[in-house]
Amino acid sequence: MNVLNNILTEISGWLWGWPMVILLMGTHLYLTVRLRFPQRKIFTAIKLSIKKDPDAVGDVSQFHSLATALAATIGTGNIIGMATAIAMGGPGAVLWCWLTGLFGISTKYSEGLLAIKYRIKGTDGSMQGGPMYALERGLGWKWLAILFAIFTAIASFGIGNMVQANAIATITEESYQISPYITGAITTFLVSLVILGGVKIIAKVCGLLVPFMALFYVIGCISILIINAPYVWPSIKLICTSAFSPSAVGGGFVGATIMTAARFGISRGLFSNESGMGSSPIIAAAAVTRNPVRQALVSSSGTFWDTVVVCAITGLVIVSSVLAYPDISFEDGATLTKMAFSKIPYIGTPLLTFGLMSFTFSTILGWSYYGERAVEYLKGHRWIIIYRILYIFAVFIGSVANLTIVWNLADCMNAMMALPNLISLICLSGIIVQETRKYLWSGQLDKVMEEEP
Repeated sequence: MNVLNNILTEISGWLWGWPMVILLMGTHLYLTVRLRFPQRKIFTAIKLSIKKDPDAVGDVSQFHSLATALAATIGTGNIIGMATAIAMGGPGAVLWCWLTGLFGISTKYSEGLLAIKYRIKGTDGSMQGGPMYALERGLGWKWLAILFAIFTAIASFGIGNMVQANAIATITEESYQISPYITGAITTFLVSLVILGGVKIIAKVCGLLVPFMALFYVIGCISILIINAPYVWPSIKLICTSAFSPSAVGGGFVGATIMTAARFGISRGLFSNESGMGSSPIIAAAAVTRNPVRQALVSSSGTFWDTVVVCAITGLVIVSSVLAYPDISFEDGATLTKMAFSKIPYIGTPLLTFGLMSFTFSTILGWSYYGERAVEYLKGHRWIIIYRILYIFAVFIGSVANLTIVWNLADCMNAMMALPNLISLICLSGIIVQETRKYLWSGQLDKVMEEEP
């Protein structure tokens, strides 16, 4: 097992190294330029995300589709992961992470557009879509679509399930000395109540949970920034200057080269918002929307909230806390985050604990849908109930098991998901531009598309 773990660690390190960083960031920049900076339409996207579209077809509303996608992306990667990036790459990593989210809006827009463009109606009447359908129907590469579905199904049990359940169990044990077996049993029961109800129940729960938990977490961060008020502006200046000048790093931060800051900031941004990974288009395909561009805009707002807002404010909290309290340790991302939040009198630690627990629980729900659709693509609708039972059982296993190997395997699967998805985005970029011209650039956002057979 140690040998296998070491092998997976090496593979994961290579997959998420500079080649992947360059490929993902390059795709972000390429699509941004080719689509004439769709970031300009972010406020239109936010408006559409909370607007009902009664004249369209789909399984869930655009808001619930977005909430489910955010449930799967906003999690420990935004909180602990941001601190890890700062610990390894210095405060400049925050700016690189933010820029990744800013340009990643274009990629998430493109994913959402293809999800609607190539979605189909399944045998049970539900909408099905995602990179596997774009690869098969758009490019005719079913073999690559099958690989993507396999990687997605495996990843759902790893990063989407067991590692999240383990995080909940670890948090409750460290904070309240509750046995992982008890936490695992409760989490398993709650997850089963939701996912056995199907996508509409998952979407409704995420629609209730995500806005509440995000607002609760942001209020906590703002409270820390108020406490650290004298250090907020110096933190912003330090983040900006150290992203391009290693000599600017100070105040107890570890020294880091520009390349190191860029690598950890970009990779953390890519990992946290999943732009380019191909997961969120799966739920985007189920949205009630009248044309591909409307959902593309709604999907793009997810990256805005996830990275441009949540990751950025988390990074500012960490950096300002380090400047304000030089005794904060750089041992690891988790320690750095805990010490920063502990500076809020009385409620800091419970706030972080509750935030992480709610984020990780919602991630389990969101990824259950991704894995379910991948399995359905591979094996058909009759396998869904089997998948759900196995997924629920995996929650308990993840709560009580040592998951080092699962973490590394999940990292590998996430990278392997991204590769075929990025191929589809680049190869189908002409279609993306064509649809954008048809509905957005011509001012026809209200036009109803004709569903393809």
